[in-house]
Amino acid sequence: MTMQTQNGKLEKQKESRDFFCVVNDLFRVFARRSSMVLGSAWAFTLAIVIIVVWGLTGPAFHFSDTWQLIINTSTTIVTFLMVFVIQNTQNRDSKAVNLKLDEVIRAGKGARNQLINLEGLSDEDLKNLENQFKRVREKAERDGNNPGHIEPGEPR
Repeated sequence: MTMQTQNGKLEKQKESRDFFCVVNDLFRVFARRSSMVLGSAWAFTLAIVIIVVWGLTGPAFHFSDTWQLIINTSTTIVTFLMVFVIQNTQNRDSKAVNLKLDEVIRAGKGARNQLINLEGLSDEDLKNLENQFKRVREKAERDGNNPGHIEPGEPR
């Protein structure tokens, strides 16, 4: 009896997990495509055209409150929805970049593998690490081996 109850719970969890996975995948695809389309020059041009048309219709509607409310409401709704699309795309891009950097650190000989999971550190730990790298950079500058600094006219 207990085994059947547990199996039933596991099935329900699997179904709900599958539903959320499907929703996440659909939103990921939607967000990626939306950001590509809405981040294009054509979308910007369309937005400018809509604003110009709205502005030109002002005299026909005597610049009424309703006329103003249409553009205010429209832009607010679009902005609100775009925040989620942009944030989703930004989170995925950031995660992908972090994974790529983790692989570069892991593959490099002499690299400190402890740096692979920096995003999990506290703000205080990140600040301490930043200060440590600042001291290393300052020491390299004092010792004259700062590879990031090239004098004008010096070959690269």
